[in-house]
Amino acid sequence: MTTAASGSATPALTGGRVARFGFAAAAAAVAGLALAMVAGGAAFPRIIAGLPNAGAFVRWALPLSKLTMDLGGMLTVGLLVAAATFFVSDKGMLGPAATGYVKAASWSAVVWAGAAAALMLFTAADNFPEPLDVVAADYLPSFASQTSQGIALTLVVLFALALALFARGAITVGAAGGLLVLAVATLLPPALTGHSASSPNHDMAISGLALHVIGVALWVGGLTVVVAHALRRGPKLELAADRFSRMALWCYVVVGLSGLFSVLARLESVEALWTSSYGVLLVAKTVAFVLLGYAGWWHRQRTLAGLAAGTPGAFLRLAVGEVLVMAATVGLAVALSRTPPPPVVQPADRAYELLGYTMPPEISLANLATLWRFDLFTATIAAVLAGLYGAAVLRLARRGDKWPWGRTAAWFVGIAVLVVATQSGLARYAMVMFSAHMVEHMTLTMVVPIFLVLGAPITLALRALKPAARRGDRGPREWLTTILHSRFVKVIGHPAIATAIFVASTYALYFTPLFQEAMQEHLGHIVMTTHFLLSGSLFFWVIIGVDPSPYRLPYVGRLLTLFVTMPFHAFFGIALMMYGTVIAQDWYDQLGRLWGAPLLEDQSDGGAIAWGFGEIPTLIVLIALAYQWYHDEERKARRSDRRAEKGDTELDSYNAYLAKLNKADRGE
Repeated sequence: MTTAASGSATPALTGGRVARFGFAAAAAAVAGLALAMVAGGAAFPRIIAGLPNAGAFVRWALPLSKLTMDLGGMLTVGLLVAAATFFVSDKGMLGPAATGYVKAASWSAVVWAGAAAALMLFTAADNFPEPLDVVAADYLPSFASQTSQGIALTLVVLFALALALFARGAITVGAAGGLLVLAVATLLPPALTGHSASSPNHDMAISGLALHVIGVALWVGGLTVVVAHALRRGPKLELAADRFSRMALWCYVVVGLSGLFSVLARLESVEALWTSSYGVLLVAKTVAFVLLGYAGWWHRQRTLAGLAAGTPGAFLRLAVGEVLVMAATVGLAVALSRTPPPPVVQPADRAYELLGYTMPPEISLANLATLWRFDLFTATIAAVLAGLYGAAVLRLARRGDKWPWGRTAAWFVGIAVLVVATQSGLARYAMVMFSAHMVEHMTLTMVVPIFLVLGAPITLALRALKPAARRGDRGPREWLTTILHSRFVKVIGHPAIATAIFVASTYALYFTPLFQEAMQEHLGHIVMTTHFLLSGSLFFWVIIGVDPSPYRLPYVGRLLTLFVTMPFHAFFGIALMMYGTVIAQDWYDQLGRLWGAPLLEDQSDGGAIAWGFGEIPTLIVLIALAYQWYHDEERKARRSDRRAEKGDTELDSYNAYLAKLNKADRGE
């Protein structure tokens, strides 16, 4: 954008252009919603006489409020991601444009919260067909606090209002980044309920939809803000567009893959794509996705170059059209959420309803090795970790730098163990047997993290990532450094805190109702898996971590911490073996497992596993500590030898100088 062009536009003129753009986008979204509801049959459902009906007003107000909520969330995420990453910062402080977008995010968050509250009311009215004042007084409180949909929307209201409050005072890039994390988290609760939770393969449907929602919000919200910035003739448009384009490519990949997995989880056959209203809407959404991908390719090939040359017209025209297609697609997606997917023939099996698969046969080594089942969440984690690490090692190799092969091997061993623990028959049996669950738990907490920590991923990232091109700006390397030096990492990275989290969380999970609640929902499985990996990685980072950390214990202190901690896991195992009550009995009773040991005996077996399992990781850690200690002493010895050699050389030179002076005094 040229300076002359920037200065020629008045605030009123640019403000009017942005307002017209916002109105057009909202109209496209409403049009997409209305057309899809008519085409899918949700606009005029079959009403059976004698059955309660919420009425036409609620029928349309509900999807419109959901559309407003979705658009408000996407805009909030887009404003915050733009403020945190699209513009140059000055020593961590937000510039004028970025500060303005953070302030705008506080207002869009208010809209987000208000729309979520309205959606909660209309959803309750849809479930309890009564006048709205009766629903608000008699049904809404219990709906908001006792149903999964109500709790999810309540969380959206609370988090969005918190965003609106904290965004008013954000002036640093770090604050904008923290608000962005909160905004992304606020997107997730509604995505974890609805059609996804009731799909036959609900774990893949839920994980796929969560990834889909995040990718769409970053993509649609980010481009919307870039277009608004262009219409306002804001500074550094070419930089913001280039940075968005890099992010948009990854968003496109995430949206495409997650959408594919969501379709696979909901449709039994390809024919359902053209034989059901749900499938037809999916096809329309796919066509829009392909068109948007082509528009993104055209941006990268043509319009970004013109933008950098100071001719933004082509970019702006294409980007505005792209946002309008996105808005219409969002409206279509809301209508899709109101359209029931084609019925799926499910076995009359309570275990199938809870697990998403039938009860496996009696456990055996052969079944553990062959009954693999794809888990999208952990598969995504494994793929991302393996891909990023491999790309970083490859970048160092191309640059001519060496990276220890042992660290690479340790990292990929950890990834392999993670895949086996979460995708093989062990994961299938972990849902129906406490003993199998304990094997998976101990593997994720005490084996996988050891190898991941020994891979030194942070050190690798700091070496592979390039510093920001502009002084004072923040790229990925600067963000990583900021996080490492943050107060939060200093607190949780303290050896006492890391050890307490590692030990206490295990007792808190199994000796409180938390385990029962976590087993009931796929979200609980995700939270448990994430906690197992993070708490183990945090603890072993303190003990054997190669990466930089806020506290570096001496090797004697590391050994002492290890020997003090491991008995607590043995005590935990003994407590399980002696516990006379079945943990999460309601869950296991619902499954109706007819083979294997009784529940209490199986729980005792799980305690024995927890008691004896700690020997394996302890041995691995001791070997790693001995290796690190030996090489550290070796490095110290070499440094001491170099200093001694340097000192000897200086002493010889000094003695030669004195001898020379002595000869001069004697007249030699």
